[in-house]
Amino acid sequence: MIDFFKKEEERQIVQAIKKAEKRTSGEIRVHLERELDGHDVLDVAAEVFYLLEMEKTDARNGVLFLIVPEEHKFAVIGDKGINEKVPANFWDDIKDRMVVHFKKADYAKGVIEGVDLVGEKLHEFFPYQSDDKNELPDEISYGD
Repeated sequence: MIDFFKKEEERQIVQAIKKAEKRTSGEIRVHLERELDGHDVLDVAAEVFYLLEMEKTDARNGVLFLIVPEEHKFAVIGDKGINEKVPANFWDDIKDRMVVHFKKADYAKGVIEGVDLVGEKLHEFFPYQSDDKNELPDEISYGD
């Protein structure tokens, strides 16, 4: 397991995910990867997206935050359903807001702000439905 967030920070991130998902049918995951092995961070994020089976949500509205702490890189990507709805610069805007915190080494706060912002947009386009079920785990996942 990648030792990056403190246990309390992990708990706060998972709570942010749960809070966001209570208002939307969308699914949010946070994944930490040890290294990119020379690959582009967006390519690795796309691969992890499918490894975590995030494309299998009913509305194709999953969002992945991929963080590679050792290489100081991260990506935020969404599935087809959310990508069709958000403005073209949406993911870059989320990343820009997160970087403000990352530059201060406040990584958990950056991730939580990113999750909150994504949650707001998911709520706008994919509001919570009474028959909604949590399709994906809320816990942080880790690569090799």
